[in-house]
Amino acid sequence: MPLANNGDVRLNYEAVGDGPDIVLIHANPFDRRLWRFQVEGFTERYRMVAMDLRGYGASDKPDDPFTFDDMVVDVLAVCDSAGVESAVFMGASVGSSIALRIALDDPGRVSRLVLVGGNAGVAASGLARIAGYESDGIAYRAEHIHQLVAPGFGDTRRGRVLIDNFLRDDGDLIPATIANVFRAMEDRDMTDRLPSLTVPTMVVNGEHDLSLTSGRRTAGLVPDARHYVLPGAGHVCNYEDPDAFNDVLRDFLEDARW
Repeated sequence: MPLANNGDVRLNYEAVGDGPDIVLIHANPFDRRLWRFQVEGFTERYRMVAMDLRGYGASDKPDDPFTFDDMVVDVLAVCDSAGVESAVFMGASVGSSIALRIALDDPGRVSRLVLVGGNAGVAASGLARIAGYESDGIAYRAEHIHQLVAPGFGDTRRGRVLIDNFLRDDGDLIPATIANVFRAMEDRDMTDRLPSLTVPTMVVNGEHDLSLTSGRRTAGLVPDARHYVLPGAGHVCNYEDPDAFNDVLRDFLEDARW
């Protein structure tokens, strides 16, 4: 797979399909595979550019502190490497914050914006996540992931398969780097800028999403934003209920009013 570079940090990504670009930015503590069902569902009409954030997948895992701005530049470096000039930006959790920041700072790059589990402010759980990875190491990741999905999802056959697919990679991750991702997110509050956002925006939360309240607030502050709540799903609703998520995504992408 190709690599982009932000200084000394190498960033892994894949570009699949043909058509207008959709840039996919995953959530903590996953990697680009969080979008597997969207990549499968949309490559006939779009080029799906999915990256591993620093700390995850095949991207570098620096254990020195970094900033939210560094992570934003990581995504832009991938876009430059992949030849993305203007695209739909779709992010989940931390990825939604990065996508939102790009849309606010450089709206010409962003044709539409999709925020999954989106929160323009600072997450209340951030400090607890930092403490969890610093005290329990990578063992905390299983607890973290199960807190992000709907109650009972991890006990279903499908849920076990999907979650175990990520947990098998624990040995390749560095807990200090994951903690630093959350630490960088403590500086991300963009709430006061939301009324100035000019990009067509959709916010999607699961019914059991820990960010549902902040997702409603974010959507309410963005002019003309759509907000959908997927029944029975949690924070990463695009992965838990891909059929329902892909339906609302398709409607948003094909709406000719924008």
